[in-house]
Amino acid sequence: MRHVAHGRDPLDRPEPPEDSRWQRGFVVDALYLADDVTTMWAEWYRHLAEGGLPPLAQLPRDVWRFRVDAPPVADLRGEPELARVGLTLPSPGRPTWRAFQRIGETLWREGWRGLLAPSAARPNGRILCLFTAAHGPRVAEPIPPRTVVREPPSPPAGMRT
Repeated sequence: MRHVAHGRDPLDRPEPPEDSRWQRGFVVDALYLADDVTTMWAEWYRHLAEGGLPPLAQLPRDVWRFRVDAPPVADLRGEPELARVGLTLPSPGRPTWRAFQRIGETLWREGWRGLLAPSAARPNGRILCLFTAAHGPRVAEPIPPRTVVREPPSPPAGMRT
């Protein structure tokens, strides 16, 4: 699952590429997907909280489901897997990103196409970070139709901001 600004191509990427938890944009870009709608909205609310943004300022949103071909992705979805690479469960906040970026960029350099990891905003949810190349093959395709969301959804229970 992924949300984008209403009317935006669900695969568009910002220029220049942005930094996120698992990569720095000047090194490699990435497309982030959530495993379900609850995790997707928890991540959205976390993003809004970090920027001090009101939800209505970021609406409407288009919600897309994606089909993902099975590229080789690193499995970091639990505490044991994270511990093996020297990480703990992610927590919200940009100050925690650098250690995760080092691991993500190392995985990318080793040839991994992405990684599966816990959501920082919803510990029971998972995110899929797919490293993207400007001219590489697409591994994720949006599945129409989109759902247009014009009112803020209820914040998910158990969410961390």
